[in-house]
Order: sequence, then C-alpha cells, then structure tokens
Amino acid sequence: MATTFSPSALLPSSSSAPTPKPPLPPPSPKPHLTIPTSKLTAAALAAATILTSTPSVAADSYKLYYGTAASAANYGGYGGNSDKKASAEYTYDVPDGWKEKLVSKIQKGTNGTDSEFYNPKKKSEKEYLTFLSGFRNLAPKDMVLNNLALSDVDLQDLIAGAENLSSEERKDEKGQIYYVYEIDGVSGHSLIKVTCANNKMYAHFVNAPTVEWNKDQETLRHIHESFKTVG
Repeated sequence: MATTFSPSALLPSSSSAPTPKPPLPPPSPKPHLTIPTSKLTAAALAAATILTSTPSVAADSYKLYYGTAASAANYGGYGGNSDKKASAEYTYDVPDGWKEKLVSKIQKGTNGTDSEFYNPKKKSEKEYLTFLSGFRNLAPKDMVLNNLALSDVDLQDLIAGAENLSSEERKDEKGQIYYVYEIDGVSGHSLIKVTCANNKMYAHFVNAPTVEWNKDQETLRHIHESFKTVG
C-alpha cells in the first residue's frame, strides 16, 4: 500500500523554527605596506647603475681594411685610399680603436705577413694576415695547418699545448672554399681562416690570451668571420 505524506507534515512548525543569527561584520582590510618614495627612487637608481655600468663586450663599429698582398712598400692604410681599394685582393673588419702595426721585411720574408692590427688596450689581442704565392688549390686541412705553423713559432706552441683543436671546410656564396680552424690552448685562443685565390694562399689569424678571449669573444669571432678575398 502506498503511503501518502501531507506537505504540512514535512515543514517545521513556526514555533520550532530557529531564531536567525545576525550577520557577521565584514573582515577588517589588511594594512598595505607603504614604501617611502625616497627608497623606491634609490632602488631604481641602483638598478639603473648596475645596468649601465655593465661593460659592452662587442665593439661598437668596425672599419673595413683593404689588403693588396703586395710588396712591403705598399702596406698600410684603411679603405679610404681609392687606389688601394681598387687593387685590393682581400678585406677584413678592424674594430674601432685598434691600431695598425707596421709589417717589417723580416716578417714578410719569413711567413709572408701582409697586414696586422692590435688592440692598444690589450696588445696581445690581434689579427693579421699572411699570404704565400704559387698556390692554386688548398691541400688537405691538416697539411695546411702544419705548413702555417712551420714559420710561426707562436702557432707551433699553441698547437702543441692545445686542449681542443677543430677544423672544418666551408664554402661561400660563390663556392669558394675556406678552411676554418679554432685552437683552444691553455694560455691562448686562435681562430684561423685560410683560402686560395689569385694563385695565392691567404691565412687570416685572430689571436688572444684565454682571459681576453673569454671577455671579447663576440668581437673576435666577428673579425674572424669578416675575412674574405676580393674578386
């Protein structure tokens, strides 16, 4: 049998209904931390000082050097000389502020040095180019590096004490082949880029002590990559 409930039986009587409680007051707002304006200004100035005092590693600008790979009498100068520019066989970037070192006849006679620049603030940080005539094509990479070291005592020492030595072959947009070497030694770092053109072999060197390499790597890699032959 189904049981029927009266709706009135489910609702409590008015006499048994609980007395409603008064609403609770809203919570007090948390106090805000106020930092004096003077402290904010001091902190902002301190942060700005840290940002602006960080030294810039990369050079701001570069000058394009035009090399003629000619006799010692024709050495020197930047690309401002129109005749030198017209007869240039190679170019590379030189950071602003770097100084040109006059190449001696002894340097030319021993390893074919054609041009050299150095950082006057860090004189052992430098780039230079050597060339040898009578080369139509590049020999194997290992042979080329060994031949370069024969007339460069510093390069011999760096290779002998190298912690890491890498070499690779690259081609530019014209299909010209470049050998690229990177030598990481205990006391120094060297980047070398070698190619053949105009019946000559050109070798561009960028050298720096390890401490300076770690600081100026971006600039040094830039000038290493900038070297190329003309024509």
